[in-house]
Amino acid sequence: MTRVHIPIHLRWGDQDAFGHVNNATITKLMEEARVRAFWQHENPDESGPLAVFTPDLKVGEEGPYFTLIARQDITYLAPMPYTQAPIEFQLWLTKLGGSSMHVAYEIRGMADGEDVLFATATTVIVLASQQTMRPVRIPAAARAKWEPFVEA
Repeated sequence: MTRVHIPIHLRWGDQDAFGHVNNATITKLMEEARVRAFWQHENPDESGPLAVFTPDLKVGEEGPYFTLIARQDITYLAPMPYTQAPIEFQLWLTKLGGSSMHVAYEIRGMADGEDVLFATATTVIVLASQQTMRPVRIPAAARAKWEPFVEA
């Protein structure tokens, strides 16, 4: 199983009145994990194995692109408390289509001294041209980097 592990630190303000991270915040944390996984780091040597997008949303000389969220599903399994240790987002792909990819997540962390699976999720992302606003085929360079991370 090939997964990318993205640690994300919570902020104190990510809690709601019930003392746990609410659903809207978890969606924003998923977004942050995706950006860290798929966008190149300012120092290319620190980029992760899925990182293909430059800061101007190009893949090499191709693009610029938009990444559009076509669908997102989250299954909440346990309340996520505030913790100073990072929450771990495990990401992998379940499908790589012509212009879309399906990203899967396990969102884990420590609660009361135990490893807890807080949520599972999927996001369908469509790649679109910034010029035409229409879906475009995933560039060969991106497909080559992403294919090893596709699992059922």
